[in-house]
Amino acid sequence: MKHVKALAIKIIVSLILLYLILGGMYGMSFGNVLFITIVLGMVSYTIGDLLILPRTNNLVASLADFGLTLMVIWLMSSVFPNNGNGFMMSLIASLGVALFESIYHKYISKNVINNSQSIYNYTGNLRYQTEVSEELTPQRAEYKNEDKEK
Repeated sequence: MKHVKALAIKIIVSLILLYLILGGMYGMSFGNVLFITIVLGMVSYTIGDLLILPRTNNLVASLADFGLTLMVIWLMSSVFPNNGNGFMMSLIASLGVALFESIYHKYISKNVINNSQSIYNYTGNLRYQTEVSEELTPQRAEYKNEDKEK
């Protein structure tokens, strides 16, 4: 249930943000923005939030989401008819989504990702100990007898 809630928050906020940028500034239709948002939300949630974020930090995950968002919006907007430069439109939208993602990752880290999933959450003192032995020769009788015979 935590994943459904987190994905719903991501899609709703991304839809509002992308509609303001893509629809308001570049005249893209609501249906096209909705389709881009759903595809971007699914891909970004699985790759950026569930795979990259637990293994790295917020900055790396936000930069990865920026690149992923730029690529997805640019490729998908090239299919739809729009008014304006497709790359510049994608770049501005990706910057907006990356700023949102940096805040969203804090929510995901606290509420969705288990502490056991993150490999960098261990804050304890690691004490490595090696095993030390005083016996240098085997204690078995047959080995002792062989040594005496020689």
